Amino acid sequence: MAARVLDGTKIAAEIRAEVTAQAKTLGLSGVRPGLAVVLAGNNPASETYVRGKVKSSKEVGLYSEQHTPPESATTEELLALIDDLNRRDEIDGILVQLPLPPHVDAKRVLLAVDPAKDVDGFHPLNVGYLSTQRPGLVPCTPAGVMEILQRSQIPIAGQEAVVIGRSDIVGKPVAMLLLNRNATVTVCHSKTRDLPGVCRRADILVAAIGRAGMVTRDYVKPGATVIDVGINRITDRQEFDRLFGWNKGANQKREEAFLAKGSTLVGDVHPEVAEIAGAITPVPGGVGPLTIAMLMANTVKAAMQRRGLKHPELTRI
Repeated sequence: MAARVLDGTKIAAEIRAEVTAQAKTLGLSGVRPGLAVVLAGNNPASETYVRGKVKSSKEVGLYSEQHTPPESATTEELLALIDDLNRRDEIDGILVQLPLPPHVDAKRVLLAVDPAKDVDGFHPLNVGYLSTQRPGLVPCTPAGVMEILQRSQIPIAGQEAVVIGRSDIVGKPVAMLLLNRNATVTVCHSKTRDLPGVCRRADILVAAIGRAGMVTRDYVKPGATVIDVGINRITDRQEFDRLFGWNKGANQKREEAFLAKGSTLVGDVHPEVAEIAGAITPVPGGVGPLTIAMLMANTVKAAMQRRGLKHPELTRI
C-alpha cells in the first residue's frame, strides 16, 4: 500500500491563515509586526528566497523591508546595520540571508542579532531556550517538521525517532524538539555504524543530509513516518533514472518536466520509500513550504513576546 502523503503546502496555508489572523488582531491594537531581511552580495538563489519571504510577509499583513548591502560590504558595515535594526522598535524580526560574502565573518554577524528578534532561531540564547524547554524562537524548518507531524496527527510521545544529519540548522534542533515531545531520539551522521540498521528502528525518520535519494527502502521500517527535509536539484539523466526509473508510469509527468527544464527537485529520500512507509512528505510540497510559513509565525511571535503579550502556540493538538 502506498504511503499517506503529508501535504506541506496545505499545512503551510493553514499556518499562514492563522498568522494573518494574529497580525490583524495585533493591528487593531496599533502593532504591526515588522521583518527586516538582510541580503548581502549577489547570490541568485538567495535573491529568489528573499523575494519569496518579503512577498509572504506582505501577504499575511506584516511590515517588511529588505536591506541589500553590496558584495564588498565589510563585517563591520554589516554589524553596524544589524545594530541599527536591533534598535528600531518597529522591527520585530531580523533575518540575515546566508551565505554571506566569503570575506564576511558570518558568525559575528549572526551573533550580533538581538535574540528577541532572531526569527531564524540560530542565536545561542535561543538554542539554549530550546534545549531547556523555555519560551524562545525556534529554527523555522525544524518547527515546520513538528507542525507537519502534529497537524497530521502522527504520534510522537513514546515513539522512536531517528534524525539523519546533525547540522545546527536542522538536525540538532529537530532532535531537541522531538525529545521535548517525549520521543526517544537517535541522531545519525557520517560516522554512524550500520546506518540503515539504526534507521530501520525508527517510527519517525527525519532525513536532513543533503544527498539526493540516499535513504532507500533498506533504511525504513514498514509503516514508519518519513520526513524528507532535503531539497536537491539534479540535472543528470542517469541520476534521474536511478531515482525515478523504477516506476516510469507514475513518474511520466516528472520525466517530461525534467526533459523540458533539464532539472528536477528531489529530496534525501528515494521515491521508492513511499511503497513501504506509512506516511511521507513529498519533495517539493512537503517541508519546504513550512519554512517560510514558520518564519512569518516567528515574526508575529517575536512581536508579541517583545511587548509582553501571551503568544498562543500554533498547533491545535
